[in-house]
Amino acid sequence: MSPDPIGPVDASTRPRFADIATFARLPRLDQVEHADIAVVGVPFDSGVSYRPGARFGPAHVREASRLLRPYNPAQDVHPFAVQQVADAGDIAANPFDISEAVAAIEAAARELTRGGTRLVTIGGDHTIALPLLRVAAEREGGPVAVVHFDAHLDTWDTYFGAPVTHGTPFRRASEEGLIDLEASLHVGIRGPLYGKDDLRDDERLGFAIISSVELETEGLARAIERMHARLGDRPVYVSIDIDVLDPAHAPGTGTPEAGGLTSRELLAMVRALGEHRLVGSDVVEVAPAYDHAQLTAVAASHVAYELISAMAP
Repeated sequence: MSPDPIGPVDASTRPRFADIATFARLPRLDQVEHADIAVVGVPFDSGVSYRPGARFGPAHVREASRLLRPYNPAQDVHPFAVQQVADAGDIAANPFDISEAVAAIEAAARELTRGGTRLVTIGGDHTIALPLLRVAAEREGGPVAVVHFDAHLDTWDTYFGAPVTHGTPFRRASEEGLIDLEASLHVGIRGPLYGKDDLRDDERLGFAIISSVELETEGLARAIERMHARLGDRPVYVSIDIDVLDPAHAPGTGTPEAGGLTSRELLAMVRALGEHRLVGSDVVEVAPAYDHAQLTAVAASHVAYELISAMAP
């Protein structure tokens, strides 16, 4: 019989600001027999095209996560009591070689998920979604539905001739057959594009879009309905670029765009994903150098918490 899950440190007996920060003050992976969910950092941002700094995102989010509590009333679940969640530390990747870094992330993710563990990954830039999707699709034996929260499509072809950057992971993933072409979508897309061909390419690569403008005009409830209809009963991988939030809610990111979602809207949509079978997730592009008063880190830590809650049995 499996032992009861080990939960967070009790904040009523040991101050939240004490000790080395693990996510939500959870045990480390080496302190538990098995983890149903592992929170793992990937401090890599060599794929960025504008402002760097997301390599410091995992530590920043862990610090903000000290304030998380063990019961989630919005989802009516004790996410750390019904499943073993542990902090797996960071995946170290070469900051000078993207190809080598992607291979290292893929190998580490494969090892972490070997016993059926699912990952909630904290980036790092969005480049890391490609190796994580390779492992998720491999584990599922075929393509997975991707719900991608972002201001940007991230299905462009190359930057300066480089095929793997934070603006290209979902194009490469689609080309590799990792994405369910009938069930994947972007949420929160907004801002200028290079041209109409960006949208045509994106549709061909397998994505529907719920834009930030549509979310405003149609409302949150309708956006959630559309998301459910698109995902259906497929296994779902969730990828969240924190810049899906308006800069008022998440200033600490590399490529901010005006007119984004509120924290409340994003959290509601993540909670709604509890109706689906989530096989993995990432929260990326938190860049603390541009953050203020931990606004971005607080948002990202709560997003990760809601993902963990949505994965609960």
